[in-house]
Amino acid sequence: MAEELPEPSGLLVVRPGALTTVQDRGRPGYAHLGVPRSGALDTAAYALANRLVGNAAGAAALETTLDGVGLRALASTVVAVTGAPCPVRVSGRPVAWGAPVRLPAGAELEVGRAESGVRGYVAVRGGLAGPPVLGSRSTDLLSGLGPPVLAAGMLLPVGPPGPDPALAADVCGLPGPPSELLLPLALGPRADWFTEASLAGLWGAVFRVSPRSNRIGLRTEGGRALVRARAGELPSEGMVLGAVQVPPDGLPVVFLADHPVTGGYPVVGVVPPGPALDAAAQARPGTPVRFVRGR
Repeated sequence: MAEELPEPSGLLVVRPGALTTVQDRGRPGYAHLGVPRSGALDTAAYALANRLVGNAAGAAALETTLDGVGLRALASTVVAVTGAPCPVRVSGRPVAWGAPVRLPAGAELEVGRAESGVRGYVAVRGGLAGPPVLGSRSTDLLSGLGPPVLAAGMLLPVGPPGPDPALAADVCGLPGPPSELLLPLALGPRADWFTEASLAGLWGAVFRVSPRSNRIGLRTEGGRALVRARAGELPSEGMVLGAVQVPPDGLPVVFLADHPVTGGYPVVGVVPPGPALDAAAQARPGTPVRFVRGR
């Protein structure tokens, strides 16, 4: 008698989108080895997607960029799409965004172009599997650690499902993508590298999100460039998530999840992790950016 083959499982990538990566909560604690933190940029949207499908808090999910992703289910499962609002279809039929959706075996999930914001999150019941690297399944675009960027035809393995989630909307809503990005900034450690007048003017300056922004950092343009109080170079020193580095053009760069662990430009201040950095993940090019006093 022929041996029965196991049922195929997982998700097949039909359309990879502009930039879709696997992300979880990242791999903090390895900066001393030169390894960035990585992980989902919009942590609240990522966490909500996992809650909606009944996953553990740190389960790996997909992070899409602007134009979504297309996937085919090889086995019946439950998925949820959060983050940047967008149309969601299952085999051509509109389904709910921001809620758990049953995906029958063979059905295609089409996550469309973001109507606002930048990054979407697609969680699947059981979480995306595959071997973790330094305790994380996150794709790190700076170091190259973790799984590759999605490509058509790639098979995404899925872990064993947990308890069947209740197919109802999550009770915790999320703010929409920002029309203006307000970033609380705690000055230091190198605020003394800038003139007092320049620092005073920072609180009234209005920058814009640059199209050159990415998972490494949110770059700014326009606004009032910061002016150095001292010349010379700064030896490379450690960088943290949310550090605001100022390159020679004087326009602040806010370090995000794939930031380098060291840098040589002065850090005028730090934006603490939380809602502000989540909002930065969804701020489109041209969005006004203002820094407000933080602590």
